Amino acid sequence: MIRFCDVFFSLLGLIVLSPIFVIIALCIVLDSRGGVFYRQVRVGRDGKDFRLFKFRSMASGADKKGLITVGAKDSRVTRVGYFLRKYKLDELPQLLNVVRGEMSLVGPRPEVRKYVDMYTVEQRKVLAVPGITDYASIEYADENTILGQASDPDRAYVEQIMPDKIRYNMKYINNRCLKEYFKIIFLTLMKIVK
Repeated sequence: MIRFCDVFFSLLGLIVLSPIFVIIALCIVLDSRGGVFYRQVRVGRDGKDFRLFKFRSMASGADKKGLITVGAKDSRVTRVGYFLRKYKLDELPQLLNVVRGEMSLVGPRPEVRKYVDMYTVEQRKVLAVPGITDYASIEYADENTILGQASDPDRAYVEQIMPDKIRYNMKYINNRCLKEYFKIIFLTLMKIVK
């Protein structure tokens, strides 16, 4: 039933939001050189790599200078990109990943291989259901700002944020049902509105 909801809501979202996609694409093209979309290899279901879609929010080639972004202090983020990230609009193309069956609307955010390789056996359980949003996404909606205040963002992420996010991820993994699915979607929408 969850897969049906994923496909139905993702297709509906892609159709309804298509005018916004066009506006965002135009803004990205006018703001900086490079493509409209950014595809990054992430670790998905059962530890398999896939390409996650996003609207490009950074200068082209910026990921070669590091995987972690640090909010307003990060000079790699474009003006339009800052706005897209603030309101999570850069994540909208992931509806395509959901339709393709690589992600769910609800589930732990898929990580890059560098960080997944640090997971314990217990932590690897979060790879069962990669998704666009879950309790960790809601709790750490301001993650880039937190990392921007850290003297060593990579260390802060690995030692503090990542283990805490995994704890939140497990809350959904251990209680995966339609009720939790819709609760997380509602909480996510409320967080974005606020």
